[in-house]
Amino acid sequence: MTTHGPVMPTWSCGGCDMPWPCPTRKRELRAEYADAPVSLALYLGSYLVQATEDMPWTPAGVLHHRFLGWTRQVERPTPAVQQRSTATVPATWHRDEPEQPV
Repeated sequence: MTTHGPVMPTWSCGGCDMPWPCPTRKRELRAEYADAPVSLALYLGSYLVQATEDMPWTPAGVLHHRFLGWTRQVERPTPAVQQRSTATVPATWHRDEPEQPV
């Protein structure tokens, strides 16, 4: 069981006192719901509803980003640098010009 649960009505993290869900809890939730992203969204959506009731002064967009916005972001490794091709492109040949030997 995690110590990074929400402390209501302030919605801070019980483990690190950051805004909940904190980075640690986000990692835990991603691992826990790795094969069920819709279930994760529903779970966090229920917390979003509670948070809007507890913090009516907070803009809806801020709360949405805090509770749900991060769930669709996929953590991807940094892509390798793609090298440019060193191949040369032959000059364009037109039908009305005589073919040049190679």
